[in-house]
Amino acid sequence: MSGALNREAWLNLAVLAGLVAVPLWALTVDQPFTITLATRVAILALAAVGLNIALGLGGLVSLGHAVFFGIGGYAMGILAHHAQTYTAVAEWPVLIEGTKSMPVIWVVAVVASALAALVIGVLSLRTSGVYFIMITLAFGQMFFYFAISWSAYGGEDGLSIYVRNGFPGLNTLVPIQFFGLCFAILCAVLWLNARLMRSPFGLALNAARQVPVRVETVGLNPVRLKLVAFVISGAITGLAGALFADLNRFVSPTMFSWQFSGEIIILVILGGVGRLIGPVVGAAVFVVLEHWLGGLTEFWLIWLGVILLLIVLFARGGLVGLLAGRSVAHD
Repeated sequence: MSGALNREAWLNLAVLAGLVAVPLWALTVDQPFTITLATRVAILALAAVGLNIALGLGGLVSLGHAVFFGIGGYAMGILAHHAQTYTAVAEWPVLIEGTKSMPVIWVVAVVASALAALVIGVLSLRTSGVYFIMITLAFGQMFFYFAISWSAYGGEDGLSIYVRNGFPGLNTLVPIQFFGLCFAILCAVLWLNARLMRSPFGLALNAARQVPVRVETVGLNPVRLKLVAFVISGAITGLAGALFADLNRFVSPTMFSWQFSGEIIILVILGGVGRLIGPVVGAAVFVVLEHWLGGLTEFWLIWLGVILLLIVLFARGGLVGLLAGRSVAHD
């Protein structure tokens, strides 16, 4: 068991080193698009890390996590839009102006997403199983259609931002610098996730997922534990949404779509549910398949489906479990 743990630890380091090596290589051969692809991997992995906290630790299968991704994206889009048009977001009861500062945008995205996750979680966690899945899906569709009808911010056409927002000391328009920023945030969240998994809260949450009755007997509330995990998960996914919007300099209602919620789940399953580095591996495989196979055929999702089917049938620990040779309670 200890040997498998060591293998997985080395695999985690190797994956992160590989994610850094690719854009550095692209920088030396002057391929900025490859750096952008690596940045996309880092951001999607961040969103999947958020979901993995709810799904891997709490056992919460959410088909509405795109809500938080979209809230984060629109937080960036709205604040940046008002900054570039020199108009106020709101004038009453207090004056709220737009901003092009990434740290400020991230705080707004995280807080807004966490509040949304709190409200959705309080209502959704009254149920479980397929009913929980359907309620989160319903919330996702509500936000999706609201964004389509929100004509003040582009409606169905979305909202474009002319220039990427700024971060102190960096030129975020330089691809390698923006990648470094996204990668640093991903590493910080992975570290937070690792600490969370080993903390008393993480252990209690894992127990609440497996044997909620026993958790109740020791005086803990399983629903409350899952709600806290859901809020943390939503906040991290919202941060990823803000970064994704900055990467593309564009936000649209598709960020709220249930298809995107499904894609995040696929990333987690590909890498391995409950695995620390699983979301990064899943995001890397997804982006590589999307780029390479997507250039060959418009039906590349068929091959993704085949890979996903093989993993579900023969490698329930995901690609990380297959390579590390270690199973977890989710397997």
